[in-house]
Amino acid sequence: MQNILIIGATSAIAEATARLFAQQGAKLYLLARNKARLESMAADLKIRGAVSVTYKIFDVNDFARHEDTLDDAAQAMGVIDIALIAHGTLGDQKQCESSSEETLAEFQTNATSTISLLTRLANIMESQKKGTLAVISSVAGDRGRPSNYVYGSAKAAVTTFCEGLRARLFKAGVHVLIIKPGIVNTPMTEGLSMPAPLVSQPEQVAKDIVKALGVGKDVLYTPWYWRYVMTGISHLPARIFKKMNL
Repeated sequence: MQNILIIGATSAIAEATARLFAQQGAKLYLLARNKARLESMAADLKIRGAVSVTYKIFDVNDFARHEDTLDDAAQAMGVIDIALIAHGTLGDQKQCESSSEETLAEFQTNATSTISLLTRLANIMESQKKGTLAVISSVAGDRGRPSNYVYGSAKAAVTTFCEGLRARLFKAGVHVLIIKPGIVNTPMTEGLSMPAPLVSQPEQVAKDIVKALGVGKDVLYTPWYWRYVMTGISHLPARIFKKMNL
């Protein structure tokens, strides 16, 4: 039985993953902003097999509450075996281009808040000398593209931070999994024009996450083909890349 903390628990990917953890008989501790959604999730997860489900209302941008909230979760669970950080927003790139405040707000939600949470969680797991930090980044962080470079740069910061964190925590027996989904059919992407063959469902991403956790993978591109898509994009010469509308 595993003790699993999920931050941003009401996101589509997090909820799909929580359902798989529940089927394995896990103990779940959920953090998110929406009380009604948390209540509904908790009831559903118990039916699906979770040994217990605890939830707390939590806003990742309330930095003053980060340490106490995570310490309370650690105390309640005893040991955190897996912490999945799954919150995020896909802001309006055009609005960000015209407003530094909007840009910084998006960066705070998608990068700074995650880095703050990881810093505290890393220290908790380091003291445990065990555990896994699973962090949802994005393929968007592999190269800055004009269509979403604000979101992408935030995810790039998260990825780089996690790479250093992994190397630091390896000596303490703590693992870090960086999760890089491609285009996923979620409320966050609703209304966007997306190439149908490249769109995946949250349930498939969730299966990939659980599988990657089981084998101790360092980086997960999900679905798998995004590794090759982004390798191609990342290796395009700058003189060509800057002329493309990606």
